[in-house]
Amino acid sequence: MIKCGTECGIINNLHGNQLTPLKIKKLTEPGRYADGNCLYLVVSDRGSKRWILRFVVKGRRRDMGLGSASLINLDEARDLARKYRKMAKLGIDPLIERRKTQAAFLTLKEAAIKVHALNLPSWKNKKHSEQWITSLQRHVFPKIGTIPISDVTSSDIYRVLSPIWVDRNDTAKKIRQRLRMIIRWARAQGFFQGDDPVELAEQALPRVKSSGLHFKSVQHQALPAIVKSLQSNNAISLATRLALEFLILTAGRTSEVLEATWEEIDLNDDLWVIPANRMKANKPHNVPLTGRMKDILENAKTLQKENNLIFPSSFNGLAMSNNTLRLALQNRLGVNATVHGMRAAFKDWASETTNYANEVSEMALGHQIPNKVEAAYRRGTLLSKRRDMMNDWSLFISGAKHSLYSLDPAKDNTHE
Repeated sequence: MIKCGTECGIINNLHGNQLTPLKIKKLTEPGRYADGNCLYLVVSDRGSKRWILRFVVKGRRRDMGLGSASLINLDEARDLARKYRKMAKLGIDPLIERRKTQAAFLTLKEAAIKVHALNLPSWKNKKHSEQWITSLQRHVFPKIGTIPISDVTSSDIYRVLSPIWVDRNDTAKKIRQRLRMIIRWARAQGFFQGDDPVELAEQALPRVKSSGLHFKSVQHQALPAIVKSLQSNNAISLATRLALEFLILTAGRTSEVLEATWEEIDLNDDLWVIPANRMKANKPHNVPLTGRMKDILENAKTLQKENNLIFPSSFNGLAMSNNTLRLALQNRLGVNATVHGMRAAFKDWASETTNYANEVSEMALGHQIPNKVEAAYRRGTLLSKRRDMMNDWSLFISGAKHSLYSLDPAKDNTHE
């Protein structure tokens, strides 16, 4: 039997070196209290109590949680400790064995939900976090979601990826990466052993050649005609037309525009105030609103949903996907460019046709700039210049004083 002492370590010793139900009830001071034979009661700063077993197996000291003292009484904790000490004496790691047992009941879907929750705080892009789990709900869970994570094989992964690998390769690659994250987490937790089934499945999938299509950034000289065509194209939904023009005029990123809410609009100061958690640089970003931008916002009020998005999807009222704007630009308008290329066009216009300093356009794009320039911005000097620049940009793009959008639902017979 492994004894407490050098191997286990003793934090707080009680008289008799054993706990009793009464002692446990009276303990309030935070700390770790030894019962004997490497079993401890841990009292947290908030007063909660849990059981810990310390054991040594193959020369390695481990701590193993046995559960809350409110659910497991003293006798039950001692029985569990005795069981796991016997395993350790035989050279079997109780932690690994318990995880194997848990893995037999933890499904791939449950593992995916855990991985999603674990990474959620670090993902700045809300749309990405939503798409991460919804893509699995659509393509993975119906086929292999109920399989224990410990039993997932390369054939299971192949069954998910093969139907979409050729025709929807971009989507398939994203799902492949998400499955790999899940397997890596499961392996680190001791829920999965063996070779990576995602890598093995990928080796059996056909090689997909690039389509050869390369979408360049659009020339800024072409934008006025593109916007004019956009405004009058009723094959594109009103929400999509408004969102795409707003993106062009503000030089914003796709996610910044599609996830924008009415709370971010300050019409008193004519500003769109994007909070830090939605910005790539993790700093708040103010966008001066021009007359044309405010026209678009006025038109967008007819689209308002309970979630308060400015440009909700006409399908489900949620945030539109990035693909919606891309398809509108490339397929409906026939523009051989990416939506992100609108930002490059803005930068080219500012650099080639205006006298605005580089940091003014950099600030407009939400890029990080030197601290002393940022300090000047906070005092308001750059904001005034940016407002002038955005007004000039808006006039260059359209110069429109009246909305060209149809607000008659009967005439807006469109789709995204």
